[in-house]
Amino acid sequence: HETRRNTERMSASHACLSSVAALTARRVPTKTGAKRGAASPAASRHSTTSIRAQMGHGHGESAASGGGAATAHGHGHGAGMGDRRPGEKKGFVEEMRFVAMRMHTREQAPKEGKAEPAKEAKPMAQWQPTKEGYLRFLVESKAVYEAMEAIVASGASPMYGDFVDTGLERAEGLAKDIEWFCSTYDLEAPDADGPGAEYADFLRDISKTSPPEFICHFYNVYFAHSAGGRMIGRKVSEMILDGKELHFYRWDKPGGLDAMMTRTKARLNEAAEKWSREEKDRCLEETGKSFELSGKLLRLIA
Repeated sequence: HETRRNTERMSASHACLSSVAALTARRVPTKTGAKRGAASPAASRHSTTSIRAQMGHGHGESAASGGGAATAHGHGHGAGMGDRRPGEKKGFVEEMRFVAMRMHTREQAPKEGKAEPAKEAKPMAQWQPTKEGYLRFLVESKAVYEAMEAIVASGASPMYGDFVDTGLERAEGLAKDIEWFCSTYDLEAPDADGPGAEYADFLRDISKTSPPEFICHFYNVYFAHSAGGRMIGRKVSEMILDGKELHFYRWDKPGGLDAMMTRTKARLNEAAEKWSREEKDRCLEETGKSFELSGKLLRLIA
C-alpha cells in the first residue's frame, strides 16, 4: 500500500514538475479567459479536441501531448454505458492522473508518456538557480495558494467546502519562508505581479464559471507539489540555501502527508461522482492549462 501511495503521488507530481521546460514550452489554450493573456474560444476548442483524442474521443486525431495517434477506446460521443475512460474504474483521480501522464515524454514516463520532448527542455542538472529568482518563485507561488485557499473557503460552489483545511494548504508556510528568506539574505520580497498573480486571477475566474475545471488545477497543483515539488525544493536548497528545509515543503499536521493525500483523493473522487460525463471531460481537458501556468512559475527559479 505504501508503494502504491508513493507511485500515485509521484505520478501526479510529474504532471507539472518532472521537466520544467517540457511543461512550459507548449502553450495550451483554455476555455475560460483570464485577466492576463486569455485564450480565444476558437483556440480553446482546438485544445478540447486534442485532449479528447488522447482519451479515445478523437478517432484518429493526434493527442494533445504531441506525438502519435490517439488510442481508440471505443467511447466516442454517444457511446454506451459499458464504455469507460482509462482509469475510470479506479475513480476520477485516476482519470486525471492518466491524462497528465500522457502529456509526458517517454523519458519521463516510459510506460505512459506520449509527448515529444520540447526543444527548449532544460534538464534540472543544468539549472542555475539564484536566491533572487527563488524568492520571486516563493512570492508568486504564495499568490496562487492564497487564491486556492480563498476560493474553496468562499462557497462559490457547494463542492468547494470539502476541500477546506485538507492539510495541504501552503500559504501560511510560504509567508514564513519569505520572511526568513528576506531576513537571512537581506533581500526585499518583490510584489506578486508575474505568473503567480496571473494564475491566481485565472483561478478566481474559472472557479466561478466552471468548478470542474477549477478542480483540475486544485488536483494538479497540490498533488504535484507533494512529491515533485519536494524533489525540486531539496535540489534547490542544496544548491543555494545550504540544505535549509523550507515550510513550503513540510506537512506537520497530525497524520502526516500520506493521510492528507488519502483524504483529499477520496474527496475528489466523491465530488466527481456528482458530475456528468461532460463535466468530467471538461475537468480533464483543463490539464494542459494547469501544466502551462505551473510551468511559468517554475521557470522563475532558474
